[in-house]
Amino acid sequence: MPVVRDLGVLLRLRNFRRLLAVRLLSQSADGVYQVALATHVVFSPEKQATPAAIASAMAVLLLPYSLIGPFAGVLLDRWPRRQVFLYGNLLRAVLACSTAVLLLAPVPDWLFYASALCVTAVNRFVLAGLSAALPRVVDTERLVLANSLSPTAGTLAATAGGGVALTIRLLADGSNAVVVLLGAALYLLSALTSLTLPRTLLGPDRGLDHAPLREALSSTARGLVAGLRHLAERKDAAYALAAMTVLRFCYGALTVMVLMLCRYAWSDDESDGLGLLSLALGASAAGYFVAALMSPWAVGRFGRYGWLAGCAGAAALLEPALGLPFALTPMLAAAFVLGLVTQGAKIATDTEVQTSVDDAYRGRVFSLYDVLFNVAFVAAAALSVLALPPDGRSVVVVLTVAVLYSVVSVFMLHRRRVSIALHRARTKD
Repeated sequence: MPVVRDLGVLLRLRNFRRLLAVRLLSQSADGVYQVALATHVVFSPEKQATPAAIASAMAVLLLPYSLIGPFAGVLLDRWPRRQVFLYGNLLRAVLACSTAVLLLAPVPDWLFYASALCVTAVNRFVLAGLSAALPRVVDTERLVLANSLSPTAGTLAATAGGGVALTIRLLADGSNAVVVLLGAALYLLSALTSLTLPRTLLGPDRGLDHAPLREALSSTARGLVAGLRHLAERKDAAYALAAMTVLRFCYGALTVMVLMLCRYAWSDDESDGLGLLSLALGASAAGYFVAALMSPWAVGRFGRYGWLAGCAGAAALLEPALGLPFALTPMLAAAFVLGLVTQGAKIATDTEVQTSVDDAYRGRVFSLYDVLFNVAFVAAAALSVLALPPDGRSVVVVLTVAVLYSVVSVFMLHRRRVSIALHRARTKD
């Protein structure tokens, strides 16, 4: 198979393998750390989780560091990205250790959230840098495949890390601190692995005309506007980002719903709820894996817009069919479908942004990408508070999400037709 052959070529690229190892270790640590936080907030016996409590936790953890996104872009476009991976993961290892201490101590919730916020804030630099660095280790012909393998493998690593964290949590009650320390060890390994990459390999290019750092930091708003203007000039990338933002909103709403279903509708205690959540994560991870296999072929066959439209359309049809019974088995099938379509759409969007955006702006645009992701996710969680009952069963949420998927699918099909027509017109000229 051509995909298998190209995958073999890709994995023979030494620097790609090393960058992939950095991603896998870093994102597996993310999975461990995030599950530890989720189980502390949602599944701790002493806490009664509600949609409002979950939304508040997401807002505390996601919205403030979304403001760091523009700063991350400015710095990623001037700092050696290899050094960002090194020092960023070292810092996260130290901060994760402090979170473990706070979990064991009787401290106010705001102090715990502040520590978690610091860890996730650094995450913006690392993830945006990984996406911006990928074109530096892979040729253009195999960039779609690299975007299938690398982010999907990272997502699977995060899911595996989360699975390990859930297993530890199930086997030993009150072990969230131990889980967080495991995450700290993985962050440390990721930092050490980044040292295998040459310091300047991952960019940005030297000799670019940059303003002094102090001026750049003080004028971050102007830098953000410049990134937005550049994105506006690259309409294909802008439309893909807009579509992906809506899909992320849908994913956020369904995530809160599944958390509440696992916690209250399908289980009688915290341990059973955690076990069901692990099944949902596993089903979603299987969808990510299938998306990685399908996306290179699908993008080549239907184009990036066509694959985006197909993913959204499949979700629009299958999500209500599988979700409305609010039963465990159909919902696990829905988790698989949503994993497939969300990751498939992300692969297409990542590739569109990487190929359409100039390298000098790529860090800023991917930081904006992350900001849109987080704001959409938190907004969905906040709006879910208005519709979700305590047990998580909400027909309104399921149908609203299906309508949004349908709108994205129709819009992207329209953009695909417009793009094809423009291409044919240029060919005739």
